[in-house]
Amino acid sequence: MRIAIFVVAISATALAQSAAPSGDAKNGKKLFAADGCYQCHGYEAQGAAPTGPRLGPKPIAFAQFQKYVRQPTGQMPPYTVKSIPDKDLADIYAFLVSLPAPPAADSIPALK
Repeated sequence: MRIAIFVVAISATALAQSAAPSGDAKNGKKLFAADGCYQCHGYEAQGAAPTGPRLGPKPIAFAQFQKYVRQPTGQMPPYTVKSIPDKDLADIYAFLVSLPAPPAADSIPALK
């Protein structure tokens, strides 16, 4: 008797998205602006070297994201559950996941 073993490769993005709670990306975009995330990370979470890293379009796993928001190790201030409830954080994460990938550099005429 033969036993077949199948291995399924799961991308890091798919794994991060499947482990994240469901959230409302539209509300997350509003919260991203209202909570001031854009001030360091930009309105499209693109980041900037002097202020804050890029957060999207392929964010880190939700568990890591949540841990860092609650207990950051860098210059970012901590955001407690009182300041950003878990549901709001899930909405912000859904916004980050929803961001489209930027176009390839070679598809932009000015960069050729």
